[in-house]
Amino acid sequence: MPTIRELAADLAAGRSTSVELVEQALGRIQAHRGAGGHAYISVDADRALASARASDAARAAGYVPSPLAGLPVSIKDLFDVKGETSASGSRVLAGAAPAANDAPAVSRLRAAGAVLLGRTNMSEFAFSGLGLNPHYGTPANPFDAKRIAGGSSAGGAVSVALDMAVAALGTDTGGSVRIPSAFCGLTGFKPTARRVPLDGAVPLSRSLDSVGPLVRSVDCCAILDAVLSGEALDTEALPLAGLRFGVTGDYVGADLSQPVRDSFERALAMLAAAGAVIDRFDFPELLEIPQINSRGGLVAAEAYAWHRQLLETGAAQYDQRVAQRIQRGKLQGAADYIDLLDARRRLRAVASRRLRTFDAWLMPTVAVEAPLLAPLESDDDAFFATNALVLRNPTVINFLDGCALSLPCHRAGEPAVGLAVCGLAGDDAKVLQISRSVEAALAAC
Repeated sequence: MPTIRELAADLAAGRSTSVELVEQALGRIQAHRGAGGHAYISVDADRALASARASDAARAAGYVPSPLAGLPVSIKDLFDVKGETSASGSRVLAGAAPAANDAPAVSRLRAAGAVLLGRTNMSEFAFSGLGLNPHYGTPANPFDAKRIAGGSSAGGAVSVALDMAVAALGTDTGGSVRIPSAFCGLTGFKPTARRVPLDGAVPLSRSLDSVGPLVRSVDCCAILDAVLSGEALDTEALPLAGLRFGVTGDYVGADLSQPVRDSFERALAMLAAAGAVIDRFDFPELLEIPQINSRGGLVAAEAYAWHRQLLETGAAQYDQRVAQRIQRGKLQGAADYIDLLDARRRLRAVASRRLRTFDAWLMPTVAVEAPLLAPLESDDDAFFATNALVLRNPTVINFLDGCALSLPCHRAGEPAVGLAVCGLAGDDAKVLQISRSVEAALAAC
């Protein structure tokens, strides 16, 4: 599917209408679901078509609130949409009362003129980087149905990759936007967490959650970010010549699969050929993260605080792998939680020193290409080991309270691989500016 800006130009020129775009998306959704696909949990076709007709009428009257106006967008199942239940990919909340109001992120999409198609599938309560869901089925990778799409925003990624939406609204606590973007050949942006309101979204970790888009290009990320954050950042591309990129060999650069290593190193060579300086450096403090999180970390502690009453009455309805991870928070005391906050504060200070001379920190978004689904469904040990490896790189950015954008760096016919352009808190504009230039350099080679 074309980018947001290309589709907006077609609408402006009268070459298409919102109704046509929405009908096409709904047709693909119907075919996908008919073939056993699990990207969407629910679809409201009538409401979407009514919104599309209203958008076309508004455009004819001269009202076009943003480039998103009239374009079909999917919503992760954990966001409140007025009149719908926010089940967060779970059966536990399936009977909850419908939302009285839209979440701010959803209301901002509506105000921008986006047409909401439906709710996309996800790892239950967003607590996995793999995207498996035993309740609603697991969305398959769009390139290879035997492989996972990545999580937790699995359905959102598949909805965009298979042209069932122009953009997907997702969340990212430890990579849940960037992982499925990497595995599905998309571009995903995790902004600094506080920039987009989290109200009206079922939380996983109040310290680490953030809201971001899964789309086709860096420009699409910038358009969505402006809508979701309400901030008009300067995202004009920066010349690559002279930019200094840090690349870490330890921790985030360790144990890479061969396809990931090959694609990443080739991308670095392209950037160097364009005049960027690639500076390889060690970041040994990152090696402390597994020990810091050995008892479940902030995610388990904060998830348990939210889930503890639900678990008392409905534990049997949970995905047991998710329940097991949440229950680890029960074993943490107040002192353990304070230690976690202190460790995070300390590592953020270390990161500020380590990264101060770089324009951006580059790393493979995920250490491996999309894993096969079958072993993850049948083997708990394989599931937890793979989940830890898939989450390893992107989780670093959440723990450091940073921002990052994942964009494809593989060649056609190769396994999908993401390159992450990373920054610290508040570096969003620069990450988007640099990502535009990186995207252009990779596309030109």
